[in-house]
Amino acid sequence: MWRIALQTALLFLTPFVAYVGFHLLQRRWPFVAELWHGRVLSLLTIAGLLTAIAGMLTLGLTGRQQGAYVPAHVENGKLVPGQFQ
Repeated sequence: MWRIALQTALLFLTPFVAYVGFHLLQRRWPFVAELWHGRVLSLLTIAGLLTAIAGMLTLGLTGRQQGAYVPAHVENGKLVPGQFQ
């Protein structure tokens, strides 16, 4: 569960990191309040949400389908390990 939350958060933060990198490449200090006005934050938030949604959809549609998990159980006196079917 933590992996999914972390991946989504990193996808959301990607546009913000790109914006900081853009200003660093222009040799400007990116953490000045004038660079982070309302419109820029709105656009970066929308871009982050779209990136996170697109990433999660891609992961869900292209991920391996493993089927249902059958936990370990005993059959005929022998332990059968858990597996996906």
